Amino acid sequence: MEKTLAIIKPDAVQAMHTGKIIDRIEHEGFTIVGMKKLHMTKAQAEAFYAVHKGRGFFDELVEFMSSGPVVVMALSKNGAIMAWRDLMGATDPAKAAPNTLRKLFGTNIGNNATHGSDAPETAAVEVKFFFPELA
Repeated sequence: MEKTLAIIKPDAVQAMHTGKIIDRIEHEGFTIVGMKKLHMTKAQAEAFYAVHKGRGFFDELVEFMSSGPVVVMALSKNGAIMAWRDLMGATDPAKAAPNTLRKLFGTNIGNNATHGSDAPETAAVEVKFFFPELA
């Protein structure tokens, strides 16, 4: 079974979409092997998104991800990484396919409701960041 990291971002938590997103995750056949709600500090957000440091959107991303509570989850499923990315939809909700999480719950490219690992290597690092006991 493959593992991936999923984050319900501050915009979706604040809009009270957490339960709907978790329900959808479970109905799509994922097993939630780790889950916690937390409020990332700026330092945590900077460390988590360090791969993007130096890019124009880095500071805005750190500010956003530390602006309110998030729900982080380690998901397990055969082909979990691609399945989660397909369920999330395109980064820009306006370009996301119908019935994807970002189409349903995202409002713009910055406030797009969810985060997901993009490859096995990043999934391993990201899961370990929040769930070292699962690594």
